[in-house]
Amino acid sequence: MTPAPIKPAVSMDVLEKLDIRVGTIRSVQEVPESRKLVRLEVDFGDHTRAILSGMKGERENLQELVGRQTLFFVNLEPRKMAGLTSEGMLLDLGYADGIPPALAIPERPMPDGTRGAESAPPSGNNIYIVTGF
Repeated sequence: MTPAPIKPAVSMDVLEKLDIRVGTIRSVQEVPESRKLVRLEVDFGDHTRAILSGMKGERENLQELVGRQTLFFVNLEPRKMAGLTSEGMLLDLGYADGIPPALAIPERPMPDGTRGAESAPPSGNNIYIVTGF
């Protein structure tokens, strides 16, 4: 695989507006009206959300995702797709590069709702995203 060109730089102000959280996938259901979408029920600790993802056909057994932790954008505007509303976006790796996709997962179990942060006070419950050296 040849990596895609890097997108134009964004300011830290833009990055700080994104809210990335750890969530545990509690259920996966096919969306019958769609050839791509599945509905994920995701636990964020203090609430659950329905998140639609275009992963139908990308994995042999979607039920293997149940119980897995991964990263989600949680402050995107709700989006209607196939008659349902998605309340966030799964951070999936590989699809855009034409390789089998994989979940972006924490290296160890984390409390649901833990924030991803480029700069936050160290509390032991943050996932740090390195943004520069």
